[in-house]
Order: sequence, then structure tokens, then C-alpha cells
Amino acid sequence: MNKINMEQNLKMIEQSVRQIMAGLNELKQEIKKVIVGQEEIIDQLLITFLAGGHALLEGVPGLAKTLMIRSLSEAIDLRFRRIQFTPDLMPSDIIGTEILEEDHTTSKRIFKFNKGPIFANIILADEINRTSPKTQSALLEAMQEFEVTYAGTTYPLERPFFILATQNPIEQSGTFPLPEAQLDRFLLYIKVDYPSAEEERSILENTTGKKGSPINKVMEGGKILEAQKLVREVHINSDLIDWVSRIVRGTRPKQNENKFVDEWVRWGAGPRAGQAMILTAKARALLHGNFSVTQEDIQHIAYPVLRHRILMNFKAEAEGVTPNDVTKHLLSTISLRKTL
Repeated sequence: MNKINMEQNLKMIEQSVRQIMAGLNELKQEIKKVIVGQEEIIDQLLITFLAGGHALLEGVPGLAKTLMIRSLSEAIDLRFRRIQFTPDLMPSDIIGTEILEEDHTTSKRIFKFNKGPIFANIILADEINRTSPKTQSALLEAMQEFEVTYAGTTYPLERPFFILATQNPIEQSGTFPLPEAQLDRFLLYIKVDYPSAEEERSILENTTGKKGSPINKVMEGGKILEAQKLVREVHINSDLIDWVSRIVRGTRPKQNENKFVDEWVRWGAGPRAGQAMILTAKARALLHGNFSVTQEDIQHIAYPVLRHRILMNFKAEAEGVTPNDVTKHLLSTISLRKTL
């Protein structure tokens, strides 16, 4: 009887995986109606959705970061709001504020909380580093606890809830670096680079002619929540968990015998980095139709997980050594221990 139940459960899981894979493939096809190339970036955005986290996209203006997020939101049947971050933006412009209203039945005046744009399912925080740290911090509670507190009252946010933020490189004028505490709340830090020559030619051809096909809604919020539950059931063996732990611990200077890290790193990643790496590796495995995490999944996801959680020292900044260099070094020097 137990064997029969196990077989039935496996069939149900396989059916759920097939349905989710079909939905994700449809989602990607809808995005590709607008976005040329950027396969890896689109995959990382979908991994963020599957893992139930938030993503930060960085790149110079003109690389379609905002368009990519908007296209993704148009293909999903969820409430979408865009917040344009500017130097004069206030926290109340994000969270909301209380307004004085008159109760017509009692003629009494009462304060009513008018919800801000944060009360949606998908939030595009456009150019998040154009505003002050005070306003940036208005997102902290929402990103971690999925709720907002105003005037002593806590308001839960509807799930699924995603913040997809874009930022310009911090070297540009008029930008404010995000605090480390807020950076750590982004599951992935996605670098958007220039397209290839072939992709750029396709962009020029496709965006200067007649208007393309409209994006259709192909996935609903309930399917995303179902997929998030399924991601946590993806198998990862103890060897890979041990490997992730040693990689994360290897980013911390003075806690190991890695001279490379000691020379270039000021602060290493915390335990949240290991959680993020395992969860996103599970999401990547599911995205590729697998129900078990491989070493390749972890190698691919390590860079966007760690690049905003490793703080380089002044010497590294002067010499041009980046968190990606540290991650590459750790992946090549820390070997996977396989138990018999």
C-alpha cells in the first residue's frame, strides 16, 4: 500500500513539474516577443520567481532592464506597479500614508491608511539607487517579512510578492550605493551586459519597424505559488550542501587558510548566502526539467548569489579585483567531497 501511495505521489509530482515547465516555456516565449537574446538574464529572473525572492538588475542605461521586467509582468496575471525612484522620493510615496476622512454616518473625522504602490504582487523599483538611503530602506520590511508597518499597524502583503529593482552602475553621477543590509535581501544580483553583435543587429531591426505582437498573460499567481512549493521539494544531496557551506565560509577572511581571500576581501558572505545558493540551485534545476540539484546548477548560480554579499577592501577596488574573481577562485580551489 505504501509503495502504491509513493508511486501515486511521484506521478503527481511529475505531472506538476511538466505543467510548470510548460508554463515557464510559454512565459519565456512571450518575453522573447520583446526582448532579443539575454537568455541567461531571463533565466535568472525566472529563478528568482521560482525561489520566491527578489532580484537586483544592474547595467548602463539602454540595455532594456525596465522593458524586460515590464514584459515579464505583462505575461503573468498579477498586479504590477512601477515606482520610479528619484532623489525627492519619500518613504510615504512607497508605503502609503494616512489621510483624514469624514465618516458620513457619524460625522466624525477618522484617519484612513491609503496604501501605496508597494501593495502589489510585482514591484518594479526603477533606478533604485537614484534615491536616498532613507527612502531605499522603506523596502526592507516588505522584502524580508512580506508586510508593511505604518503608525503601529502591520499590513500583510499579498503573495506572491516580488521586488525587481534596476540600478545604474554606482560610479555614475547622482547615485546612492545601496546599504549592505538591503543588498543582502536581494536573492540575486544580476549584471546586464551589452548584447552581442548579432543580437544588437536583431534589436535594431525588430524595434525600428512595425509594432510587434502583444504579450499575452500565460501564467497566474496560483501557479507561481505552486511552483515555489515544488522548488523546496527538489532533492539536493549532502555532498553538495557541504560544498555550498565551504564555499560560503571560504568568502570570509581570517577564517580559513585562503590567502587570496585574506588579501582582497574585507567582509565575506553570511549564512543567508548559503540558503540563497541552495534555493536558487533548486529553482534552476527545476527550470531545466530536473528534480535533483547538480554541481553545475550551483556553479552557475554562485555568481549572482555572492557578488553583492562579498565586500572587497580598498586594495581590491584599486586593483580591479571583483567579487566575481573571488567566487571563481573559490569554485576552482574548493573541491566537492563525494562520500561513498
